[in-house]
Amino acid sequence: MSVPTLFTVSPAFLINAGITNAANIYYQLPPDELIRLALEKGEGELSDTGALVIDTGEFTGRNPKDKYIVRDELTENVIDWNEFNIPIRRDKFEALYQKALDFLDDKPLWVRDCYVCADENYRINIRVINENPCCNLFAYNMFLRPDAAELSQMKPDWHIFQVPHFFAEPETDGTRTKVFVIADFTRKVILIGGTQYTGEMKKAIFSILNFILPQEHNVLSMHCSANVGKAGDTAIFFGLSGTGKTTLSTDPDRMLVGDDEHGWDDAGIFNFEGGCYAKTIDLSPEKEPEIYDAIRFGAIIENVTFFPDTNTIDFTSKEITENTRVSYPIDYIPNALVPSVAGLPHNIFFLTADAYGVMPPISKLSSGQAMYHFISGYTAKVAGTEAGVKEPKPTFSACFGAPFLPLHPTRYAEMLGKKIREQSVNIWLINTGWIGGSYGTGSRIKLTYTRRMIAAALSGELNEVEFQPDPVFGVMVPVKCQGVPYRILNAKATWADKNSYDETAKKLAAYFIENFRKYTAYANSEMLAGAPRL
Repeated sequence: MSVPTLFTVSPAFLINAGITNAANIYYQLPPDELIRLALEKGEGELSDTGALVIDTGEFTGRNPKDKYIVRDELTENVIDWNEFNIPIRRDKFEALYQKALDFLDDKPLWVRDCYVCADENYRINIRVINENPCCNLFAYNMFLRPDAAELSQMKPDWHIFQVPHFFAEPETDGTRTKVFVIADFTRKVILIGGTQYTGEMKKAIFSILNFILPQEHNVLSMHCSANVGKAGDTAIFFGLSGTGKTTLSTDPDRMLVGDDEHGWDDAGIFNFEGGCYAKTIDLSPEKEPEIYDAIRFGAIIENVTFFPDTNTIDFTSKEITENTRVSYPIDYIPNALVPSVAGLPHNIFFLTADAYGVMPPISKLSSGQAMYHFISGYTAKVAGTEAGVKEPKPTFSACFGAPFLPLHPTRYAEMLGKKIREQSVNIWLINTGWIGGSYGTGSRIKLTYTRRMIAAALSGELNEVEFQPDPVFGVMVPVKCQGVPYRILNAKATWADKNSYDETAKKLAAYFIENFRKYTAYANSEMLAGAPRL
């Protein structure tokens, strides 16, 4: 094993961050050392494939209502203050920050220098300071890794302090609960406390990029996956959790650019990250072989359980949470594109798991419809996934990532619409959900059919077929696609009760219209024209 880089006294770079009395600082440790230390500290155990299995404790997902932005001159009139962008006063943040630093006194720390944005034009250096080696391994996996020459010259642009065992006192600290994720754009600090859910680190960085890139560089930041074909054709996949974003972009016949976060400038797209963070519930080598094979030494898998008396992961188990996840460096995927920079997109796919069973399995959108559906960010929850959900429930998340958008959603949608028009991009709406009826009556669209429809769109095969407008949503539906039965393409044709289909389609359309009311005053006429028709 490699020898860890250990500073027994605080080097200047941590004094500058406010830490003056750390016990030991483990700097830039390689994965094998971090795993060894995590095992020694009882933070996890190895699966039979060598992956580090950890339990994130009380919180197995993000806490979006405990996410704050310091309200000051820089942010006051720019942030879209809402339930996800909650203001916190400067004095409250400064006091909490100092309390966190005091908490870290005399404690060992794991520190990593890394960066985000694979395109060098937009690179931001990040210094991550963790309480736990397992969390520092997550930073190694998920952010971009400098080589030795880069490291010797690096100076941090931002700091992340992730302090799971430090809790806020709401009555004095100005927070809602003991948990907090706070971004200070003036100090360039992200402070995370009270939770060991590792995804908070990556999503906090994504949120600051959604503030910086559109404003300072005119780059559209996107919550999406992306891949590129052998001919250099780039495709982007937007979708909320459970719609197939990671699964469909991980294609053995195409190079993976990234699975979650990208930027789009005048030259092309680029990945923000250096790793993948994939859901593992019901993972199988048959359906998702690349992700399955990435669960090996160096990967971290969260909140899973083993089959009894083994170290074999039971991917079907929801005993701890349905939100089981694995993080690994992107090069664990054999056909990953490194560096993760690709050309301009030819096709964009909006993915929705429509549990009402009325959205077409594939349809083509105009630029106005694209902006409308982008702002809507629709999918549906199904019965059993959430307490009290007895029937399909519509879920709308602006730009397919509302909790991570510091600016108003129409800002991102207008940028998208401009790029679509200027670069003649094809926009497709893909329903990976139900046909033949709503959830409980119909059935989930086969993954093989979805892959075949996407392949037909990517190859240009669908350019040669006739399209017909959907009578409610107005999107254009192809009348045929080789390898997919005709009745699968026509959502209504799969329903035995056509009147019930009509009623359900109108019901869902009404949800869309109601959800969009809050954006109407900010939307342009092209966006508004993309609404469904009642």
